[in-house]
Amino acid sequence: MPAVVVEHLTKAYEGAEAVKDVAFEVGEGEIFALLGPNGAGKTTIIEILEGFRKRDSGHVEVLGFDPADQATSRQLRERMGVVLQELAVEPFLSVRQALARNAGYFPNPRSVDEVIELVGLVEKADDRVKSLSGGQQRRLDLGLGIVGNPGLLFLDEPTTGFDPSARRGAWDVVRALTGGGTTVVLTTHYMDEAEALADRVAVLNAGRIVAEGTPESLGGRDVGDSTIRFRLPDATAPTPPVPVKVLANGVYELTTDREIEVLAALTNWALTEKVEVVGLTVERLTLEDVYLRLTGYQHEFGDSSTAGNP
Repeated sequence: MPAVVVEHLTKAYEGAEAVKDVAFEVGEGEIFALLGPNGAGKTTIIEILEGFRKRDSGHVEVLGFDPADQATSRQLRERMGVVLQELAVEPFLSVRQALARNAGYFPNPRSVDEVIELVGLVEKADDRVKSLSGGQQRRLDLGLGIVGNPGLLFLDEPTTGFDPSARRGAWDVVRALTGGGTTVVLTTHYMDEAEALADRVAVLNAGRIVAEGTPESLGGRDVGDSTIRFRLPDATAPTPPVPVKVLANGVYELTTDREIEVLAALTNWALTEKVEVVGLTVERLTLEDVYLRLTGYQHEFGDSSTAGNP
């Protein structure tokens, strides 16, 4: 049974539809990422799945429960972890106290000391929450989300404010969780984060899912043109056997949808002619390229009121 099932989900605010006929499933043990500009509907969908907001219509199941059903609310929350965008912990508690209190809400929590180590707060374990830096508070957020040993974890922008090293550490924690069977639903604005973590992604724009698939295949990334670039050691080198243009910086470049054939011809030529091909690279559309094409470049830099406008 899928961990999350969403069918024909809709939600409107004051007559304006924020979520429009959205449907997707998340398998057990999968990392599923929701991507989209501000105002696209990501937070509304997550809050409906968490049971914090009621839907207008559609069918939703989370771990086999309807999150809107108050009769089973406690059973669902005992199996679910949530990492919100903002810390909601009393500032005078220590890190250890905050985690221990949250652990007490769950039937089979993780060891508090284990969680402190996992999120990299060993040296801050007995410090008060109010003394933590922004990045350290986000680490505590992650710890609060996983201390209950959840079957399903919601991560809403989990590494905002993290430095690069801390982000990689958080990714390792998430991967370890899914290796143990935890399902993760993730929202993020970092395309490298989605690419590094997600098994599948869905891109939202103006309340609708406009693309869904693996990060590698989204938007035709796996079948589109590739750009091949390389340098030759000097101007006296033989002419390459493939049609290329020479850029101003001396780099040879060509775009093709037959990169395997082109690379074979190029490398065979280099070996036969004993020509050193320097800095050979093959590039496809990045996930960020596809995301911007699907959502509109300007959306990411405007306020949420612009979402959905061309």
